[in-house]
Amino acid sequence: MTKIADIELPDFPLLLAPMEDVSDPPFRALCKEQGADVVYTEFISSEGLIRDAAKSVIKLDIYEKERPVGIQIFGAELDSMLQAVDIVEKSKPDIIDINFGCPVKKVVCKNAGAGILRDIPLMVKLTEALVKRTNLPVTVKTRLGWDQNSIKIVEVAERLQDVGIKAISIHGRTRVQMYKGEADWKPICAVKNNPRMHIPVFGNGDVDSPEAAVKMRDEYGLDGAMIGRASIGYPWFFKEVKHYFETGKHLPPPTMEERVEAARRHLQMAIDWKGEKLGVFETRRHYTNYFKGIPHFKEYRMKMVTNDDSADVFAVFDEVLEKFGDHQFA
Repeated sequence: MTKIADIELPDFPLLLAPMEDVSDPPFRALCKEQGADVVYTEFISSEGLIRDAAKSVIKLDIYEKERPVGIQIFGAELDSMLQAVDIVEKSKPDIIDINFGCPVKKVVCKNAGAGILRDIPLMVKLTEALVKRTNLPVTVKTRLGWDQNSIKIVEVAERLQDVGIKAISIHGRTRVQMYKGEADWKPICAVKNNPRMHIPVFGNGDVDSPEAAVKMRDEYGLDGAMIGRASIGYPWFFKEVKHYFETGKHLPPPTMEERVEAARRHLQMAIDWKGEKLGVFETRRHYTNYFKGIPHFKEYRMKMVTNDDSADVFAVFDEVLEKFGDHQFA
């Protein structure tokens, strides 16, 4: 059994990564149904929260059926982060996660996200202050370092543990790498093998197949895997990994009927949560993966991602099921 503070999880849990404009309540619900053990919200700006910005506040929405759920915040200003923790607590998440890993320029330029990897003392100071501010377990998501010449993740993880975090998720790339090249899990393994570490160490980056998850578990000895891009438009990934853990065999891929049903539910939940306009718009990024591998599908995909009326998109789903219902996925 793996534990984040008092939260009991199965051996080698699978965590849904916090992804901007992806890991919202509708998608988290689908992933939870398919076996995700912990889900995280999209990352939320501390500055946005304290200004009561609508785009930030709506991300605080969590639901009982998705527990255990973590709310992730980012920022680099101590007062703003402390105020954000107070606001987040009112939503009653199970975990508060600090984003020290986002590599995008608009975040990094404010010294937040992966930008703070250039100032480890500040990273530790912020973390310690947030841990002291709340009774909820605090976790951290980060990267190996700013660049290849500044990888000190073993030391950094130990220092964060010493100020009170209850788990750490590490993406196996530096900020400079962004998402290029292959994720390097060896430094994450070194964190896990540090005899002073006693909190769960979760790996992230390139867990894109059941075999990769097994490798992370068995060869690298990590405590769990945080799944990001492999789950976008494919919530079944969690179930497939767990089946492979248990049997050593691959589950048959979801049928066309199952894919259409998931896309329908995803769109409807998004509309119910965000309204017609945003619901239709923000679900589009998932359709490519929902229907990946179908020959001569471009016409239908284009209809899905260009129609602004949900009724039209639902009608396209009907067309797809009628025309491609017998398609066999590899």
